[in-house]
Amino acid sequence: MRWTGNGRGLSREAIVGLALAGAYLLFTAVFWAYPFFWLAKLSVTQWRFFDQPVFTGARNLVRTMQDPQFLGSLWNVVRFLAFYLPLAFGGALLVAFGLQQVGRGRAFVALCFLLSNVSSGVALSLVFLKIFSSTGPLNNALDAAIGVRIPWTNHPTLAMLAIALVVAWKFVGYYGLIVYSGLLTVPRELYDAARLDHAGPLTRLLRITMPMLNPQLMMVLTFAILVAFGLFTEPYLITGGGPADSTATPQMIIYETAFRRLQPSHAATMSIVISLASYVLVVLARRLFEKKVVIA
Repeated sequence: MRWTGNGRGLSREAIVGLALAGAYLLFTAVFWAYPFFWLAKLSVTQWRFFDQPVFTGARNLVRTMQDPQFLGSLWNVVRFLAFYLPLAFGGALLVAFGLQQVGRGRAFVALCFLLSNVSSGVALSLVFLKIFSSTGPLNNALDAAIGVRIPWTNHPTLAMLAIALVVAWKFVGYYGLIVYSGLLTVPRELYDAARLDHAGPLTRLLRITMPMLNPQLMMVLTFAILVAFGLFTEPYLITGGGPADSTATPQMIIYETAFRRLQPSHAATMSIVISLASYVLVVLARRLFEKKVVIA
């Protein structure tokens, strides 16, 4: 029996589509909507895992906005982005332009760039912890070359730089493939016309390539902001948030507040503030830097 869309019923394809959509909506309701509402409930109550939640209004929000450790972690996100964004954009452009020069085996090379992205963050952190240690291979090489050992994990600024290098190493290949996909969409006719007008390589890069890559670069910027606000594994394992909380991230503060101080309501409010802060920053970045690419 086949139903049609003329008011008598639904076709088999429509039924299958509704079933698939229903499964997704059920998954969303169980694993996203319910935790979201529970999080919102926790943010306006006082709960310590074992008792009943007691309504406290905006007390958790006021407490969060007056928490110097939490506010310091937000400033650490800004510091991290100051190191991470140049590494992410520079590395992504190098990967993308490098892939353009690869002939045979381009797919294999592109796949290799993804290996770090799918690798375990814990394993990467432990490896780089050894590399950045005072007696690690990096400092041994520097000592042999110029007689200097750098306190990568013991100096506030250098520790954040070290974490940015680790995270960039993990994600720069993925970002590069995003930018490379944008390079493939740039019409060759634009470059041909620019050469006829005697435009040099730098002019073609700044006037054609970079403007045409704006959607891909904005995607990289968005991902970088989300990575910064969601950072946990690398600083937790490499520096433990130190020295003097200079690399403590909001996710680390939330974890410590919820499971070590046994204050899940306070941690829930922190997570909501972090979500809103990341959303506002992404919207602001899009308003400032996103441009509509139109080929006339």
